[in-house]
Amino acid sequence: MLNDHQRLMNIFALSGEVTGRKKLQKMVFIAKKLGFPFQEKFEFHFYGPYSEELSLRVEELCNFGFLSETKEDKGGYSQYKYQMTENGREFLEEYPTEIPHLKECLTNMNEQNARFLELVSTVLYFEQQSREEVEVKIQTLKPKQGYTKEEIEEAYQYIERLRKLKASG
Repeated sequence: MLNDHQRLMNIFALSGEVTGRKKLQKMVFIAKKLGFPFQEKFEFHFYGPYSEELSLRVEELCNFGFLSETKEDKGGYSQYKYQMTENGREFLEEYPTEIPHLKECLTNMNEQNARFLELVSTVLYFEQQSREEVEVKIQTLKPKQGYTKEEIEEAYQYIERLRKLKASG
């Protein structure tokens, strides 16, 4: 088993169920930007940062029988739920990977909705730019989401809270 797969399995071991492919992508991206040891490469995509590598690893973990993927029809679209299987739990017990302070951050992110995590991950994707430039990018790239100045400010505050959580545990 590759280390990257093991680290990814920790997300499900620590978070329990993750609902939504988009939410999972954003959680991993945000965790990576916070300095947690995730190696997946991300590019900016329609819903913000996206990693093809992450999608493939999740698919592989499902094929290995370490994750279960449940598809629900939600009136016009499908939503996927991911959970660690018993085989996955047994594997992690045999080959534990400890990532300090990850649980606190993941639990917090998993409580957020995918729309907000999309905003947070977009802010982080462009964090080398000024706040004004980031706001223009968000309004330009994501006009349908209708993010307000207040929501963008809330995203910045949320990022700071996550950084403090990671630092303090």
